[in-house]
Amino acid sequence: MSNAVQFRRSRREEEAVNLTPLIDVVFLLLIFFMVSTTFTKETHLSIDLPEAKGESAQELPQQVEILIHADGSYAINGQTLVDKKLPTLLRALQSLEGEANETPLIITADAATPHQAVVTAMDAAGQLGFVHLSLTTRRPEVQED
Repeated sequence: MSNAVQFRRSRREEEAVNLTPLIDVVFLLLIFFMVSTTFTKETHLSIDLPEAKGESAQELPQQVEILIHADGSYAINGQTLVDKKLPTLLRALQSLEGEANETPLIITADAATPHQAVVTAMDAAGQLGFVHLSLTTRRPEVQED
C-alpha cells in the first residue's frame, strides 16, 4: 500500500480584465469635454468702404475698431457680436482694456450699412466716453475720361 496522497486539481478560472469601470471613465471624460468645450464660429466680414478725399491718418498701436457689416451686424477688433443691439455693443466696448477716453475708436462700416447702425456705434462710443473717434473710408477710384 502506498501512502501517496492524491490531490484533486482545482479548476482554474480564466483571468479577465473587467472593462466596465474603464468604459464608465471614458464616458465621463467624453461628457466632461462636451460640456466644457465652447464652439466658436468665426466669420470674416467683407466690407465695401464709402469713398472720401483726404489724408489718411496714421494707425496707432492701441486702438479699438468697430466693423459694421452691410446687414448692420457688429464686430469689435475682429470678434463678431451675437446681436445688433446697443446693450451688447456697450458691454463689448466696456470689456476692452485701457482708458476709454484716451483710446482711439475707429468705425469701419460697409457703404451699404444702414445709417442707424453707424449712429448706434457712435452713440455707444459717446456713452462710454470715447473722444478720439474716426470713420474709415477709401479713396475714390480715379476715372479716366
